[in-house]
Amino acid sequence: MNKAFLLTGGNLGDRVNNMKYCSFLIEKSCGALIKKSSLYETAAWGKKDQPDFLNQVLLIDTPLTPESLLSALLTIEQQMGRYRGEKYGPRIIDIDILLYNDEVISEPRLTIPHPRMQERRFVLEPINEIAPGMIHPVLHKSMLQLLKECSDPLAVHKKLVWV
Repeated sequence: MNKAFLLTGGNLGDRVNNMKYCSFLIEKSCGALIKKSSLYETAAWGKKDQPDFLNQVLLIDTPLTPESLLSALLTIEQQMGRYRGEKYGPRIIDIDILLYNDEVISEPRLTIPHPRMQERRFVLEPINEIAPGMIHPVLHKSMLQLLKECSDPLAVHKKLVWV
């Protein structure tokens, strides 16, 4: 089995229920859900004239290869009504692979670790809740250290604790 950290997020519709449904679909199609962070609310990053996002980091145990996992996640996005319009635009759901074991992958369709995770507070806050000691396989720094060094000015607020 493989350990994968995923970031889920969205800012359209019933955000909380969308996040719950997304977690359900991930566990159903991709593997066992080991840990999940609280939900975090953040202003939109990149394109500011849209509703705030909810984000959550999930740790799953998956039998899927990185490429198969990506395909499964894209299918879940499509099932949930994801429309890929403008870059950084509003969306019902977005699922990113942040880390997959300690692998480093650089392909046209897939880059792991996520190439900008260290620049985004809305990624680092929730991953620190569940794995502060996890080491970034390229930067060789812990998630906690990356959070302390992060210069992203957007405030991230813990919205809801999952039980």
